[in-house]
Amino acid sequence: MAVKFGASSDPFASRRQLVVFTAAAICAAIGIGLVGGAFLWALEWAQRRLGTGLALARDMGPLGLGALCAAVALLAMAGRALAMATPRASGSGIQDVKAVWLEEEELPGRAVLPARFVGGIAAIGSGLVLGREGPSVHIGATIGAEVGRWFRLGDYERKLLYTTVGGAGLAVAFNAPIGGALFTIEEITRSFRARVVLITLVSTCIAVATSHYLIADEAVFQVARQVTPDPVQLWVFILFGGLTALLGMGYNWLNMALLRFADRTRIPSLAWAAIVGAIVGALLYTDPLYGGGGEAAAQWVIDVPAPALGGLLLLLAVRFVAGPLSYSTRAPGGLFAPTLAVGAVWGVVFHAVAAPLVGGISPATFAVVGMAALFTATVGSPLTGIVLILEMTAATSLTTPMFLAAAAAMFAATLLPGRPIYESLRRRMLQKTPPKAAAWPGRRRTRRTT
Repeated sequence: MAVKFGASSDPFASRRQLVVFTAAAICAAIGIGLVGGAFLWALEWAQRRLGTGLALARDMGPLGLGALCAAVALLAMAGRALAMATPRASGSGIQDVKAVWLEEEELPGRAVLPARFVGGIAAIGSGLVLGREGPSVHIGATIGAEVGRWFRLGDYERKLLYTTVGGAGLAVAFNAPIGGALFTIEEITRSFRARVVLITLVSTCIAVATSHYLIADEAVFQVARQVTPDPVQLWVFILFGGLTALLGMGYNWLNMALLRFADRTRIPSLAWAAIVGAIVGALLYTDPLYGGGGEAAAQWVIDVPAPALGGLLLLLAVRFVAGPLSYSTRAPGGLFAPTLAVGAVWGVVFHAVAAPLVGGISPATFAVVGMAALFTATVGSPLTGIVLILEMTAATSLTTPMFLAAAAAMFAATLLPGRPIYESLRRRMLQKTPPKAAAWPGRRRTRRTT
């Protein structure tokens, strides 16, 4: 856990310093809204082109399959090449922000911004099973650090800005300002210091409002009004949450196992990205729901009243493997969206298998609750998961089931071996790149056990 800011190390001893820092945070938030909105707009454009390409490939038959696999492979290689040129742009980026907060890494260079932006569009837009939120968080954090440099803030203040405005990137990615703010407080900083909370709240709301000039102001998932489950049925969500913890630990293990394989294999990094891209291209040709970040797959299981169990199990198995496989390319891309899709599909699978237990509860209810429960099991941030899903679905009638499932998932996950995914990714990053950061000015370097 990060060391709490002490009074003797408070960089905002004067009101003027606080005003300057707040002004920098506001400017950073506007930049995050504009750049983050442009990033999402470009991803939407790329996904439309992907849909057109898929239709054309299917019309061409086997030749179209080969062309599609080659195109996805080339784009995956492009994303990986940009990450190789700028190593701090590899993968999610959330673990990088957390490492800077814990004084284990220095601020990244400004090259991370274009590498994340262009590499993310190439990798995510190609159809790889990667999320938009990881690059969005890192783009936001990098903008914060650069704006701090323009304002001639000290090293301490720039690092503080880097970590506190990162949540604004998540807020823009999912149109979820409260969830983005909570993510910064609960997962990144784990600090409720007044100034941390102030900058986080200011930056997230301004960034989201600014982004609406470029992207639509609407919930990520369209969910019909759900009936609040009867109190006597709520126990089933506790069971569901406990089982979801097992799924989450398995998902985290597979992510790390495939990363270790990619690190150790003799297959060159670009070649591995091409192989994974070709596999994902074949999956997309088979069924578009098998690839992509997962928003379409989650929306599908929410909308379909009674999907066939066989098709659900196949979709769950494919996306359970395709997400970690795509992440092992180490191209710019996140884990949130693919995890939420797996959680939604898993929820509907549970509903179908446990039909005698769920009574009149709809499959969509378990899809929504499953997203929050699996997020909690994999990331270890239950409040962020619940609020994020509430904002993404507007399903406020399911707040109590979400809390119960998330609590059960959190409890069970703490009893199981393994760590939250971003903790594991941070440790892996530090093992590959020994920490160089000195203690922030005015802060005493302390030994941490994690």
